[in-house]
Amino acid sequence: MESQSVGQATGKIILMGEHAVVYGQPAIAFPFNGTGIRAFLKPANKNKILSSHYSGLLEDAPKQLNNLQQLTAHLQTDLHTPNFELVIESTIPSERGMGSSAAVAVAITRAFFNWVKHDLSQEKLLHYVNFSEKIAHGSPSGIDAATTSGSQPLLFRKGEPFETFPLNIDAFLLVADTGVKGQTRIAVADVAQRLTEQPQETMEKITHLGQLVLQAKEAIIKNQPKELGRLMTAAQKDLKNLGVSNARLDQFIQLSLNAGALGAKLTGGGRGGCFLVLCQNETQALAIQNKLQQAGVVSTWMQRLGV
Repeated sequence: MESQSVGQATGKIILMGEHAVVYGQPAIAFPFNGTGIRAFLKPANKNKILSSHYSGLLEDAPKQLNNLQQLTAHLQTDLHTPNFELVIESTIPSERGMGSSAAVAVAITRAFFNWVKHDLSQEKLLHYVNFSEKIAHGSPSGIDAATTSGSQPLLFRKGEPFETFPLNIDAFLLVADTGVKGQTRIAVADVAQRLTEQPQETMEKITHLGQLVLQAKEAIIKNQPKELGRLMTAAQKDLKNLGVSNARLDQFIQLSLNAGALGAKLTGGGRGGCFLVLCQNETQALAIQNKLQQAGVVSTWMQRLGV
């Protein structure tokens, strides 16, 4: 057994297909290594956790950490480990649709298995992560677990197995936080209301978003960054027309496009939260990042895409 071990996980981004995925259309998500989590384990007299949300005895942790209490208990029993001190370091913002809770579970599970020097299959990893996610979210889709523990984009559709494909595009992706908490539940409810009131017009936009997702998959596989950027911007137009963008998102996205971005759109539930900017190269990404920071975005993260 190691004296100390570490487990890691990345964040996750929904690239295309938000909201439309609720109605059976495809969506694309992928691991985002611009953000990440590390979990450190070492022996201790009592089970303790040190994190930005809470530091102290695990048995006294607040209710929102119940999933981690149960996950670590499950791992400790299965792997016959001693009591531990768990330190969590994260650069993934919580409640921004970037897979924070799943990534924590991935990192912790990997840390436990590394601690006892046991092999960890993807299937076994997902068992533990989905166990934690069910406690945290009730009935998760499994998308966050699969993307934060994987290395390739996923195309997913409700009720169907995930399909992986290579991230093969020569570009940089900038993710920026508006500083306004997203309103996913309200946005989803409003789209449902719109579908009731304007069924044909609304379903046309939803179907179009699904078509853009499939085209985006091809653009990624064929290394067509300009085409991917065009598709992202077209998706943003549909999302705006569905009422899930807001003035702040629109302002930042237009600023990015005016600065020469290949494409830009919101990510996740909308009405705040984060947005994506596809850039030709690192120089352009840094320039747009600087303009967005001057305009008031709270945080930015960057990932080089490509083979």
